[in-house]
Amino acid sequence: MGFDSFSAGSKATWLTVAALFASGLSFHAAEPSSPVTTTNAAATGTIENSVVKIFATVRYPDPYKPWTKASPEDQTGSGVVIEGRRILTNAHVVDYASQVQIQANQAGDKISATVEAIAAGIDLAVLKLDDENFFDTHPPLARAKTLPGIKDTVLTYGFPEGGNSLSITKGIVSRVEFAPYNYPVCGLRIQIDAAINPGNSGGPAVVGDKMIGLTFSRLNEAENIGYIIPSEEIDLFLQDIADGHYDGKPAMYDTLQTLENPALRSFLKLPPNAEGMVVHKPYKDDPAYPLKEWDVITKIGDTPVDDQGMIKLGDNLRVRFEYEIQHITTNGTVPLTIVRAGKELKVSLPVSADYPRLIPGLNSAYPSYFIYGPLVFSAATDAYLGGFLGTKYAGNVLSRLSNLANPLVTRMSDQPAFPGEGLVIISSPFFPHKLAKGYDNPRSEVVKAVNGIPVKNLNHLVEILRDAKDEFITIECNTRYGETMIFPRAQMFAATDEILTDNGVRSQGSADTLAIWNAKPSK
Repeated sequence: MGFDSFSAGSKATWLTVAALFASGLSFHAAEPSSPVTTTNAAATGTIENSVVKIFATVRYPDPYKPWTKASPEDQTGSGVVIEGRRILTNAHVVDYASQVQIQANQAGDKISATVEAIAAGIDLAVLKLDDENFFDTHPPLARAKTLPGIKDTVLTYGFPEGGNSLSITKGIVSRVEFAPYNYPVCGLRIQIDAAINPGNSGGPAVVGDKMIGLTFSRLNEAENIGYIIPSEEIDLFLQDIADGHYDGKPAMYDTLQTLENPALRSFLKLPPNAEGMVVHKPYKDDPAYPLKEWDVITKIGDTPVDDQGMIKLGDNLRVRFEYEIQHITTNGTVPLTIVRAGKELKVSLPVSADYPRLIPGLNSAYPSYFIYGPLVFSAATDAYLGGFLGTKYAGNVLSRLSNLANPLVTRMSDQPAFPGEGLVIISSPFFPHKLAKGYDNPRSEVVKAVNGIPVKNLNHLVEILRDAKDEFITIECNTRYGETMIFPRAQMFAATDEILTDNGVRSQGSADTLAIWNAKPSK
């Protein structure tokens, strides 16, 4: 099976690849549970009056044809009215939406909406309505201030596929944990035993008369295991966007290991009562970085960390200690107590929402690209990689790319080796043209150098092509058995407009690459 057989456009393409493997979560759902007869606040209709159905027309990126977008898709989801005359829903319901509308329960009309803020990492989004008179008769649903208890009865509200009316399902809270969302974002997550159905995403989950969170996902290939984004995470998101900009959740990116092994404890010469997590690989090897290999993190703030990296929340709940980062970070740092070489130290660890990745996510944007003659260059993203790793042929693709020592695989999890480093790929087969005669299909090759100049990133490649004066353009790919392609520079330049016209391509590049290409004459 060649690369040309892999299709783009499924929702899985837009998920971070690492998150798919790490969490096992899916936005597809199990079979619906039976509707239940509600009591208390639900019986009054107050909750139902705050739940809406969302209609979105989305156009996802096509990373294999980055000059265009995937065909429009219509999808539905759910949402809930919150304070500030807004609608809260899941990011995946409205991500890449060109049109959004909402419809109230038992209403016949639809109201146009726009996405005010979106956070794909934690899967939350806020909508504003064109007609805010809607909120005069549809009040916000109050959110609980505390986490629900295990075994609490929970009702989920939404508009699953298979009908037009509001569906209510019943379950119990079975687990609360601090877990991965979309890589590298982590957060609190509530597990329930009520199914989350297609279309339910973004609807509220309610205990008593208060919303405890937003339904968003289910466990792959498991029945009646659904997940809720708790109100605490919603509040953090809303606080973040209050200034009109989403900054993201701060996190630490050091590699840690547990302190359970007796030999490890002896090696570190720790007293019997010492507990914590061992720093296996610090995030940075800068001498000024506060954590070193073999440090033992014993406290985060004033909270003790146990040998499994857990802390206590109340009497009956343990979560990963990283949970505290989102609460005690001040000026971009979090206080830690560590043991180093037998001595206790206090350090301030820098934390950030920005995790540099050599192959980054698209973050609700469309891929950057540049067309030069019959070649299409693009920045490598996890959407490109995820498009074929999410298929049944993933093993074959990984094996092939690995055998070719393709950096898409060999450097899949790397951070940039220097500021601004990014992989440049030839994202598509050649456009039909005589200039490509005799060369193999270069799709998915990573560009190593142009005219002998190592390529740092896509913008740098455009600069090299723009400023080239030699008779020929030499494209060298970073692969074990690949070809080095030679093209006549003047003919490549002259053929580009013809190729764009013949193939119905509107623009030679994305806005960022064209700004560089047009910065000065290319001849």
